[in-house]
Amino acid sequence: MNRDPLKTGTEGAVPDQGATAGPPRPPSPALLEAEGLGFRLDGAKDLLQDINLALRPGDKVVLLGANGTGKSTLLRLLNGLLTPSQGEVRYDGQPLTREALRKPDFHRRFRREVVLLFQHPDAMLFNPTVADEIAFGPRQLGLPDLDDRVRHWAGLLRLEPLLGRTPFSLSGGEKQRVCLAALLALEPRVLLLDEPTANMDPRSTGWLIDFLADLRQTALVTTHNLSLAGELGDRCLVLGEDHRLIYDGEIGAFLRDGDALLAANLVHSHRHRHGEKLHAHFHVHDWD
Repeated sequence: MNRDPLKTGTEGAVPDQGATAGPPRPPSPALLEAEGLGFRLDGAKDLLQDINLALRPGDKVVLLGANGTGKSTLLRLLNGLLTPSQGEVRYDGQPLTREALRKPDFHRRFRREVVLLFQHPDAMLFNPTVADEIAFGPRQLGLPDLDDRVRHWAGLLRLEPLLGRTPFSLSGGEKQRVCLAALLALEPRVLLLDEPTANMDPRSTGWLIDFLADLRQTALVTTHNLSLAGELGDRCLVLGEDHRLIYDGEIGAFLRDGDALLAANLVHSHRHRHGEKLHAHFHVHDWD
């Protein structure tokens, strides 16, 4: 078992500074990708349309969009919990289909290597104790060193004093850390994180951002908090209100573009009165 969260796999490894510079390396093959991806509920409007994206080993990507644009739906499609209405998702080059997920070897590998943290932790918790919660996934997959895994990730996620507690007695932030520990105990390659800071106070939020930054896994993270977005990745994907991808690029450039933020409904303008003076200016939408 690799117990160093900063050395989970070889993705994102720092090159030898003494090595001789060679020709530029070609981009790594996509680890998780979507092509022409669309999703609609029966008899309902499209929730996502024509989504094309690629996540490569070590990518840290933030997924932005106003409420209702399909962020959580996209994460569930990438995790194989929903079946696309159009297009496809591929993991490590293999189409992620119902048939593929019925094959025991692929199902086991995919469920270990690509994990999804739900926005609402209560949807993920069902074991009697925190220790059982962290151990559940590794036990189901028959992974070795079960007790070591539980202790290791409980320590890193600051959960050791809570191991004997029932998860349902914890605060929202503590529950979120239990869910994250349960996923990381599988030592996945890809983290899909839906609003991981939504239930956390400011101190816990700062700690989690630093913790996630040190992990080497490929990560796609949704957030409504634009003030945090630049800390969670260096690239962003933005879903528009037409449920299409309207931006895929460097996050700083997007956050500095007022017109792009306005078009994505991520800022608004309203009037302020200061004494006798009335003026209006833009504000970001930082929803909890």
